[in-house]
Amino acid sequence: MKKFTVIAIDGGAGTGKSTTANLLSNQFNFLHVDTGSHYRAITAALLDSDISPVDAAESPNLNKIKLNSDITGKKSVITINGFSYQQNILRSDKINSSVSSYASIPSIRLHLFNYQKSQVELARSNHYSGLVMEGRDIGTVILPNADLKLFLTADETIRSKRRELDGESDQISIRDHLDKTRKIAPLTQCNDSVIIDTTQLTKEEVLSHISQLVHNL
Repeated sequence: MKKFTVIAIDGGAGTGKSTTANLLSNQFNFLHVDTGSHYRAITAALLDSDISPVDAAESPNLNKIKLNSDITGKKSVITINGFSYQQNILRSDKINSSVSSYASIPSIRLHLFNYQKSQVELARSNHYSGLVMEGRDIGTVILPNADLKLFLTADETIRSKRRELDGESDQISIRDHLDKTRKIAPLTQCNDSVIIDTTQLTKEEVLSHISQLVHNL
């Protein structure tokens, strides 16, 4: 295992990205960064300001949205103008149904790009053993030189059930379509990604498999 390890995890909703990243973070002392929460936080901020996706795309005035990080345990939490949204807000039906529309806007993705890349140095400067970042364009765009790239998949029915167990109602197929067909940084698998189908696997089995990959770096 390398002295400082960077892991990129990509995949659609309900494939197990957050659970896997959290388990890896705890096992290896990695800083956990959930980029999905970044888009959810910006979505919440824009909705709070009554700015629709159309308005945001036509008049991208994001200079007033200052991004920073609070580290809680082994997780980096995004703050917008010093404010962090609670999980019940970020995972609400309102945000679930809107986030893909905002995340497809180039100016929003560009606004987050350097912030997300800076999380590597944040992890290093805070003496973590590495970074595990999850999202939909981590291996392809944000961390193309990651030491290990993972792409998680799962049956759509299983994914929907997982979201329901988490108390969320996601339209998985619609979000998949939006994420895969957006013009900028679509959800796609890297040529050098390790594909893991989590449909029939427990979280412990997924962790065991990936842990071996990490130890072999």
